[in-house]
Amino acid sequence: MVRVFNHFFQVSTLVRVLLDTCLLIIAAALAIAWRAPEWFTLHGIGVTAVVFAVIVTLAMSLVGMYDTDPYTGQLLGIVGRTLFAFLIVLPISYGLAMLVPQSERALGVVNAGTALGLGGMLVMRAASYARNGEASLFARRVLIMGASQQAASVVQSLHECGPGFQVVGCLPAASEDEVSVQPSMLLSRSVSLREWVERLNVSEVVVAVRERRGGALPLRELLDCKLSGVQVTDQVSFLERVRGQVHLDSLRASWLIYGDGFRRGTTRNIVKRLFDLSASLVLLVLTAPLMALAALVVSMESHGPIIYRQERVGQGGRTFNVLKFRSMCNNAEADGKPRWAGQNDSRVTRFGKFMRKTRIDELPQLFNVIRGDMSFVGPRPERPFFVDQLTRDIPFYAGRHSVKPGITGWAQVKYAYGASVDDAVAKLQYDLYYVKNHTVFLDLMILFQTIRVVLTGQGAR
Repeated sequence: MVRVFNHFFQVSTLVRVLLDTCLLIIAAALAIAWRAPEWFTLHGIGVTAVVFAVIVTLAMSLVGMYDTDPYTGQLLGIVGRTLFAFLIVLPISYGLAMLVPQSERALGVVNAGTALGLGGMLVMRAASYARNGEASLFARRVLIMGASQQAASVVQSLHECGPGFQVVGCLPAASEDEVSVQPSMLLSRSVSLREWVERLNVSEVVVAVRERRGGALPLRELLDCKLSGVQVTDQVSFLERVRGQVHLDSLRASWLIYGDGFRRGTTRNIVKRLFDLSASLVLLVLTAPLMALAALVVSMESHGPIIYRQERVGQGGRTFNVLKFRSMCNNAEADGKPRWAGQNDSRVTRFGKFMRKTRIDELPQLFNVIRGDMSFVGPRPERPFFVDQLTRDIPFYAGRHSVKPGITGWAQVKYAYGASVDDAVAKLQYDLYYVKNHTVFLDLMILFQTIRVVLTGQGAR
């Protein structure tokens, strides 16, 4: 994997992006040669082809074509997402073409480039699917040290990551009696770790053993693997890298204390604050008409305040009132007992369902960001009642309060709406990853993925 500004990308993903970009540049160059030969110059091809390739690649990313989730690997899903990406690109390309002096020629180039690019993309995706995975040539061969539930968790995570990783087997530790992985994946203890690594051409050894004291791990052999160039990683660090989350199953306080990340500084705080203010002000201007219309509909649909104020826990455990358009009927918690919103919650109004689906109800939180209570990107702020409960039940839960809460965040774009303690555990793993690794680059990635979440209604409730 490649690390970019504290965030990891699979090599196979970067190769896909590079191949797509090259294909699109070639398609644009052929379109120019076909429909506007007089533009077939180094400058003409350079500007037109690169702009076209960047727009399409961003659209492909927007519809999730470079995600590692399993559903992106289904053939019909791949075709549908590719078509949808080009539907997004067409109006943008037409708009840019109308700005060119010879707009008719430019429109012809756009049509030809779109046809060639779309055809090339579909052929390449179909060929990749036929050979059973685009990343098979770049698969990283992983041996897991351990065979208990921790090892099974790593195996499952790697299967969900797609073809970028290949689990060659699980070698039980000396202290392990419990076996949770499939028998076909077990490696015999009669062969040493070093010998298995050589036999199976292993790229990385992942240590997924809970009890490591009393000679449970073959430390000498692990050191030999490390010295011979084979990467040796503990379970938590490995899953942080490949899944973008800090798993709580084997997390120790020492890993958080001595590990990288959690950097703070005046410069970083100033940059993030400037980013928050600029993003919030721009979005506030762009969405002002929409917010006015939403306020009108909320006031007409049911009695009660238009803006709903609710106490939430922010940075350092300080409380503040979050602002949202009211999406539930008035006095939705008349009994005074806080409750998470459920699936098809009867308290949600008809327009409230639409607002929650499109995230319009969250727009007033822009004022919270401007006021300094929240950041544009960060962990979702929770109510004090739930925070007290979750802090008692979930280790390290308070760690998410070391940064400002956000309108959107890593957990929001990676996980569906949380309405239980189990959901809170899953989302905390993403929140801890963000707290540990947050940068402006990661914030921009989250904002870009938020657009996709809003367009698809993913995780709304």
